[in-house]
Amino acid sequence: MGTSLEAVNRLVEELKSLLPMKAEDQKRLDKKFRLEFNYNSNHLEGNTLTYGETELLLIFDDTKGNHTMREYEEMKAHDVALQMIEEYANDRERPLTEQFIKNLNKTILVRPYWKEAITNDGQDTRREIKVGDYKEYPNSVRLQNGEIFEYASPVDTPIQMQELIEWYRNEEEQTHPVTLAAMLHYKFVRIHPFDDGNGRIARLLLNYVLLKNELPPVIIKSDDKAAYLRALNRADTGDFEAFIDYVAEQVEWSLGISVKAAKGEDIQDDDDWKKRLQVLKKRTDNNSAVQETLNANTLNHVGHDLILPLIDKFLGEFVNIQELFTGRNLFILVDNKSYDLQNIEDIKPFFSIQNEKSLINTFEFHYYFQGYKRDGTNTFNIFSKIQWRFEPYRFSMTINDANNQSLHLYQDVFTQSEINGIIRKCGEHLINQIELFLT
Repeated sequence: MGTSLEAVNRLVEELKSLLPMKAEDQKRLDKKFRLEFNYNSNHLEGNTLTYGETELLLIFDDTKGNHTMREYEEMKAHDVALQMIEEYANDRERPLTEQFIKNLNKTILVRPYWKEAITNDGQDTRREIKVGDYKEYPNSVRLQNGEIFEYASPVDTPIQMQELIEWYRNEEEQTHPVTLAAMLHYKFVRIHPFDDGNGRIARLLLNYVLLKNELPPVIIKSDDKAAYLRALNRADTGDFEAFIDYVAEQVEWSLGISVKAAKGEDIQDDDDWKKRLQVLKKRTDNNSAVQETLNANTLNHVGHDLILPLIDKFLGEFVNIQELFTGRNLFILVDNKSYDLQNIEDIKPFFSIQNEKSLINTFEFHYYFQGYKRDGTNTFNIFSKIQWRFEPYRFSMTINDANNQSLHLYQDVFTQSEINGIIRKCGEHLINQIELFLT
């Protein structure tokens, strides 16, 4: 037995001595394996989602980023396939079948599509990629040196896949699980049975074997792609131990992370903080990031671009309501100091601030309708108010009561539609009061 497998065995025994793992430690370990495997396996095949975008998608179901919809779909589908192999591996009596492998391919590719391909004589072409079925055309690849690398022919593929399953079942009970997993991966790749998704399926099958044998999944990092392909190329020359050792080294890493988790230790890689930073940056995009703070300019902006147009529209819209009452009382509160309001011009000085010493903390607009006209009986008053509270990095707007509060950044621009929506809320509040008094 090679030294890599011996190291794996030692780590397995160490991990077993630490089990069962605390629930919270198992949860953070599972999350790390889930994100690392989905991100890296897809990234190896050209998916352009970053690690942070992968976490946003799988954990928060957030599709921010400039990517094709297919990339988002395939990342989520790959996560489903990972869950499939975990469930399949947990059933110790359930044998590996061709149909299960076809289902994995159908899952990760989502639906048929068109892709660039190469004809038998090496010419570029386009071909429809079918999902869940073995290839109908050769899927040879052109190497960097220009040569064509041949996989199993479409005619031979069903036979070779049947032989692969038979080989696996014969070796399952007598071969070290790391060796078995590595060789299943390699033999599958040599067949390349599907039009697309073969690399991802190979890595899923690799982890299926490990999980079935109670080993943690391996993560073949996308930045280790050269070493991964080099080990596969050496296996092509008959040096299978090179690829088995490579896989064993990845299992060592996964076992080491698992041991740390079981001990309650930190399981983050040295660059994981950068991945978390990516997530935060994506969650705080240009539309939601703080760009302006409270100062004379931003306060003047809120006053002239939101408050003044809103109150002006308020005064014009509610003239008809005013006709139902004998009078009105209009005033503003600026930092709790009251000012009678006759027209819109009375507000402008409060938002023509010249220096930071004149900043205000709160601004409230109050509109009272007094003495409902109903032949001198059952008279009542109604009101509506809007409050703005200015904080260092944002401001709040409350319409009538705390249930109608919204938060905004100082760089936000308010459309006419948004202003109309605020007027609608105020109008509904006023009419509700009238109807309540009249019932």
